[in-house]
Amino acid sequence: MAGTAMAEITERGFKDPSLRRSAALFRAFMREPSDPEGCYTLLARDSVAQVARHVDLAGKIVVDIGGGSGHFTKEFRRRGAQSYLFEPDPRELSAGGPVTGDAVLADGYLLPLADGAADVCFSSNVLEHVSDPQTFISEMVRVTRPGGLIYLSFTNWLSPWGGHEAAPWHYLGAGRARERYERRTGREAKHTLGENLFPVHIGPTLRHVRGRDDVQVVTARSRYWPFLASTITRVPGLREIATWNLLLILRRSP
Repeated sequence: MAGTAMAEITERGFKDPSLRRSAALFRAFMREPSDPEGCYTLLARDSVAQVARHVDLAGKIVVDIGGGSGHFTKEFRRRGAQSYLFEPDPRELSAGGPVTGDAVLADGYLLPLADGAADVCFSSNVLEHVSDPQTFISEMVRVTRPGGLIYLSFTNWLSPWGGHEAAPWHYLGAGRARERYERRTGREAKHTLGENLFPVHIGPTLRHVRGRDDVQVVTARSRYWPFLASTITRVPGLREIATWNLLLILRRSP
């Protein structure tokens, strides 16, 4: 019920950034274990609304890379886009039910798509789970048409949520944080540093995208921060902790 109410609020539109929006997202994240559908429906509507501020989605071809069971893909379709899901984990791909013909088991490093096939290339919270972020970004750029949009967000390692389920104890060491999580919960942590979680940082990522000649940076900001969302990312050191989650919106150069 709470998740449905949150989604209805987002449908009417949040001011972004705003304290109200950030509070709603935070509440949804805290309820994620008991209401994952409500949490990810809200996040999908919020994220797709961010894309829609830069491009009319009706009829556009959208590629969702690493979108799990397809919440983002469904929201893009609801907005009128032709959206396709590419997910490397078969368990995640089938978590939402039977896999449809618009979902493909594929690695984000090597997408089965022609150059410039997508109007929008979308990736939410995937970059921290790949060992070679620059190659992943290059593949997103490759499949996006000139003038098309690239949406890329990730949780940086030094943010309070950088260790994912073991956070914030990852500040004391990833191994120690993982052991603490397993003692406290009695189950293995989903993420292991160096296997399916990697320390991605904001400074090097910003330098990489700004140094490319095939994209232009439209937005570089904290995805969830309620105020000064862009200012935070300009302050070295502080941005690595305070940003929480970096949102990059890039435009593919002609």
